[in-house]
Amino acid sequence: MLHIAVCDDEESFVRELEEQLMRYAQECAQQIRVTVFYDGSELVNGYDPSIDLVFLDIQMNQMDGLAAAERIRQMDGEVGIIFLTTLTRYALEGYKYQATNYIIKPMKYARLKAEMDRWMQRRPAKESPSLVVVNDSGRYRVLLKELKYVETFNRNLLLHTEKENILCYRSMKEMERELAGGGFVRCHTSYIVNLSYVKGVKKLEIELLDGAQLPISQPKRKEFMEKLTEYWGDQL
Repeated sequence: MLHIAVCDDEESFVRELEEQLMRYAQECAQQIRVTVFYDGSELVNGYDPSIDLVFLDIQMNQMDGLAAAERIRQMDGEVGIIFLTTLTRYALEGYKYQATNYIIKPMKYARLKAEMDRWMQRRPAKESPSLVVVNDSGRYRVLLKELKYVETFNRNLLLHTEKENILCYRSMKEMERELAGGGFVRCHTSYIVNLSYVKGVKKLEIELLDGAQLPISQPKRKEFMEKLTEYWGDQL
């Protein structure tokens, strides 16, 4: 099922777009779930990482679409974004937020269908494995391939990704279970590392590709080295 969000402050346009999406679903034998937001701040605060595509109006009162897109991109690097606007000059600004495209309002069904067909063709056949993190700042979809390591931080966890560090309110045991089998190994009571980022090991210290250094506890060293050797062997 596709989860599509519509964010626009014109209720009549929202109803029309919902109807067009349902028509598209029937014609293309797709199951589509639509979630509606009437302002950018409402979208950001209620964002659900299960959303696949966002139709986002650029001109809204409290938080405009460009500001909302910037926040959404911080939480989710894969979701598709199609901007809605009456002015082309605003739409062009949206491409810096990796927008799929933009649609000039008012919108006819033929244009919607063309954009949906285009997005469906480009959409990855299989989503990259990810985990959803919720904290006081919002909801985040963290791609496992971009997660370098996890460490304990003030009784919580800190997820170090390629783009940013994200606070997570889970225990290390819970995170270890969720990451099990995905190339992640707990090398220390306070650390879980992604083996794909390991450059080398020296005694009780791991060096990552970015130069960061993580500790290995003595009791976990043997198991860690076995899993690392097995992982490196699989990559050859």
